[in-house]
Amino acid sequence: MKERLQKILAQAGICSRRAAEELIRAGQVTVDGKVVTEMGLKVDLKTQKITAKGQPVGFSEKKMYVLLNKPEGYVTTLSDPQGRPIVTELLKKVPERLFPVGRLDFDTKGALILTNDGDLAQRVQHPSFEVNKTYVARVTGKPSAAQLTRLEEGLEVDGHLTAPATLKLRKSSPKESVFEITIHEGRKRQVRNMFSAIGHEVTELTRISYGNLHLGSLKPGKFRFLSKSDIARIFTKEKKSPPARGRGKAKGTPPATKKRKNSGK
Repeated sequence: MKERLQKILAQAGICSRRAAEELIRAGQVTVDGKVVTEMGLKVDLKTQKITAKGQPVGFSEKKMYVLLNKPEGYVTTLSDPQGRPIVTELLKKVPERLFPVGRLDFDTKGALILTNDGDLAQRVQHPSFEVNKTYVARVTGKPSAAQLTRLEEGLEVDGHLTAPATLKLRKSSPKESVFEITIHEGRKRQVRNMFSAIGHEVTELTRISYGNLHLGSLKPGKFRFLSKSDIARIFTKEKKSPPARGRGKAKGTPPATKKRKNSGK
């Protein structure tokens, strides 16, 4: 049965479907010995020989899922032309070839799912599934209530209007503040760019959960295998936190008043 080439690469555990498209555009995929750059080409893995980055493509019968606490200083790719450490180097004892689901920036740490299940990777990353990701962001200064409202309602970053975010203040001082921020989009450096857009730079960023799947006490550089119930938690949304300003309404906003019953006067 013929399938789109990028879908086959994802199902074979080579990479996510989005990354597969990048491989094809880069001319790193061949079908029957010929380089393919055409997007959407349909092929049959049973009758045709496919390679990606010089390696033969075949299906892994066993699907595997891992949650890694990514340290700073690692890239979430399968190779790096600059020679920087890659996250899969932390999974040397894992028997299957896994790829990261989405990305975490080089200087961002925390929860990262790796798998050889391309369909799951597509579900986690595709905007239509709205999988929440929660981060702890340490930022410079103390954002105002109006600035936080912009983050919560969505603001323009690089010509794109971000989806509404959920914010929870952990602690604050005039010099720096620490927030939990939950978003379901995954644009490059999105959390950093969102705070930068309101004039507060992120100095430290950690992803702590996908949906209701939490990093917990997993130490940096360590990983654990995920069960079916763990996978289900990825798609379970957390209960909404109180507004980031805390604790209630922003300063200067009058409290809501109850409507009085009509007394007939």
